[in-house]
Parts: sequence; structure tokens; C-alpha cells
Amino acid sequence: MNGAAAVAFAKDHGDRFVEELKALLRIPSVSTDPARAGDTRRAAEFVAAELTRIGMENVHLIETSTEESMTAGASGPAQVVPARIGHPLVYAEWLHAPGKPTVLCYGHYDVQPAEPLDEWKSPPFEPTERDGNLYARGAVDDKGQMWMHVKALESLMVAGGGKLPINVRVIVEGEEEVGGEGIAAFVRDFGDQLHADVALVSDTEMFAPDLPTLCVGLRGMIYTEIEVQGARTDLHSGMYGGAAPNPFVALAQIIAQLKDAEGKILIPGFYDKVQAPSDAELAAWKLLPFDEEEYRHAEVGSVALTGESGYSVLERTWARPTLDVHGMPGGFIGAGAKTVIPARALAKVSLRLVPDMTPAESFRLYKEYVETLCPKGCTLEVRLIHSGDPIVVSTDNEFVRAATEAMHTVFGKETVFVRGGGSIPIVGDFTRELGLPVVMMGFGLPDDNLHAPNEKFHLANFHRGVESIVRWFGILSTLTALES
Repeated sequence: MNGAAAVAFAKDHGDRFVEELKALLRIPSVSTDPARAGDTRRAAEFVAAELTRIGMENVHLIETSTEESMTAGASGPAQVVPARIGHPLVYAEWLHAPGKPTVLCYGHYDVQPAEPLDEWKSPPFEPTERDGNLYARGAVDDKGQMWMHVKALESLMVAGGGKLPINVRVIVEGEEEVGGEGIAAFVRDFGDQLHADVALVSDTEMFAPDLPTLCVGLRGMIYTEIEVQGARTDLHSGMYGGAAPNPFVALAQIIAQLKDAEGKILIPGFYDKVQAPSDAELAAWKLLPFDEEEYRHAEVGSVALTGESGYSVLERTWARPTLDVHGMPGGFIGAGAKTVIPARALAKVSLRLVPDMTPAESFRLYKEYVETLCPKGCTLEVRLIHSGDPIVVSTDNEFVRAATEAMHTVFGKETVFVRGGGSIPIVGDFTRELGLPVVMMGFGLPDDNLHAPNEKFHLANFHRGVESIVRWFGILSTLTALES
């Protein structure tokens, strides 16, 4: 494999790669919005068409769905939740390098909603370059990073005369931002179709600019809804206030009892399975170039940082469970005044989990505790929307060593190992269901505003990401396949 030729091709065609990425970013593939289902499928078709064009084989869409399930409300009989058609997976492969390793490249083409729109400096689905950055929803999470995989494959294909130096499978999903149920079911039921030696995930970030980084741990998650029911219907607050229960007040009272002023979660038994980082890991974190005041000012933008006392910021965001409220939709939010006591109120609440917590046990403890907090006059239902396992991956393998070598060539610096505070559910599925080591080689930056207005991807990192993957594949081509 002529690695130098592949790197040269990537550099010569970097501007085109960015223009192609812009075309993908213009597709508003918001997976959580049913009105965007057509756009989300269009993004899948865009990715599939490009994989076909560059020479990947057996490219096709895999339809997904969730299974029919039962749910029980606060009162009354259990109800059937019907199966739901999901967003398709994109699959591709090139398997003509006998004796060489097989890499499973993962990414996702769906994006978060862009709201609040008035906080964007340029339209979220009209990619705009400013100051060396590409601004758009999905620029770094994860269309831009997924596109690095595609462009690295193209560069290697061209340099190799239509051949890759190793075997490659590609799986790209469209539901990562809503829990990844479709791909989880596919991995569970048809995992043999994803047979590989290692998985590559580029959906993480570098710890600091110009510092090559491998993520070795992720927090898990349970995303929930708490719905409180008061009266049968909305009521006039003048006529019924003081006698009728107010579901929003009830929700506020419930939420206020979920954690204390120091950030400690008050759910009984919630911390029982929390595994502390090793002494070596904690020592390594202390050596990272981290300025707490700069973090507070430049990244968080608040007057002070909060959280559990006795833990550093990195410990609190990487290795401690958390609970956050994301929204309380409902009631009257229009202009002017409407003196109504809403019949129902809803809160969206998530909890981040760390090893060795499990989503099922954590949700059980949370649900049981919330139900004990329901105020007089109300009923409530606690629903699990989606979940993912926490994961810490091994760094003691030749795939990680190859990644650090590749990035050292590109960046000229030693790679640091960090954990991430977010969740990528599929990483746990790859490890648990397929037994794969996972290399989380991401090129985002801490200030890229993923999930927020003005999301961006530093274009220099996009290009360095393509080169790093090209070089990583080249190093892997010197290895022998671990699996037959």
C-alpha cells in the first residue's frame, strides 16, 4: 500500500472533501423529529451513494424497527407500545485482503435538533466557513467525523488502484441521537454480518487543540420522562387555585428532591455500583493541560462551576454519575397571560452512568424513588426513552498502539488517553455483543458546541483526521488478522 500516495491524494483533494461534506450537512437529518424522516433517509442515501462511488461493495440500506413492548402507567392496565419503523443503517464492505485485519468503521448521519435557532450566527443547515471552522448542525457530531472515514477510504482506494490495504466493513446509523435502538437490535440479532477484528469510532474529541487524543471511556445514560397528572382537564386558577393540584408545582417539588445543593444524587442505592478510576488513571488526568478557570469561562460560560464536592472537574464529568433536567414542556407558554392550572406536566430527565452501573438497575432505583415523591392529589408515570451502557475500553492492544503511532506521525506529539462524559451506546454493543476492541479516535475540540447553537468542526482537524485514519490503516496492513 502506497501510504504516501494516499496522504498526498487526501491533501490534494481536501477542498473537494469539504464541499461534499457541506452537501451532506445541508440535509436536516434530525432523527428525533418525525417531520424530518424523509430528510433523514435522504442523508442515508447520500452516504450510501458516496460509498458506492468510491468503490466499496455490497452497499445497501438496512431497514430498522423497534420491537413491540408493554408499558404500565401509574394506574390502569398495561398498554402495548407498537413497533416503530426506525431510520435505516448504511452498510458497505471491501473484503479482498486475505490474512489482513478487518476494521469495522462506525459513524452516524443523524443530528440533534438545531433549536434555539435565534442563537445561530449562520443558518444551522447552511454550512458556513469562519476563522478556519465549518459551522453547521452535525459538523462535528457526527457527519464531519464520519466523512473522514469515507474520505480516508477513497484516498486509499485511489492510491491502491481500487484496492484497500486491509479489509473494511462500514456501518453508519441514523438513530444515535435518539438512543440507537435500531443498530443495537441489528448487532444483537445479526452480529455475524459485522465480523471484524476492531471497530473504529470517530465521535469523540481531542482534549486540547493540537493534542492527539484517544477516548478510552464513556458514561452510559438513561433518558427518561416524568409525567404528572393532576385534574382531568385544565382549570381556571382563580376558581380552583388552592384546591386543585398543580402538576408543574408537583414536578418542581419532585425534581428538587432528586439531588442536593452540592450535586449529590439522592436516589437510595444509586452510588452502590460506582467504580472509581484507578490510581494510575487519576494520576494521568492530573498531568493533562487543564485550566479550570479557562474551562469555566470559555467552555461553560457560567459564573461558577457546580457539582459534587471532593472531586475534580475531570472526575465529575468523566467518572461520576450525574442527573440533569432538559426541559419541562407543557402548560401555557404563549405571549401574554393565561391563568390556567394545567392538567398535565412533563419533565425530561437524564442520568449519566459510570462503570459498573447498569441502565436497568439504575432506572429501577430512579423510578421507585420518583414514585415515592409524588405529591398528594397527583398521579405520575416514569418512562424510559432510551439507554446506553457505560464503558471503559482496553488500551493494551496493537490497534491502540497503531493509532498512537499514526497520530504521532500527523501531530508530532504523544497521544493522551482520556474518558468522555457523553454516551455512545454502540461502543458497549460492539464490546459486549461482538467482543471487539474499540478505538475511539476523534478529532473534535472541547469548544465545538456539539448539541448546541453554532456547532463547528475545525477544518484543520478534519484534514488531520483523514490523514490519521489513512496512516492507521497503513500500519494495520502490516499486521495479521486476529480472527479467522
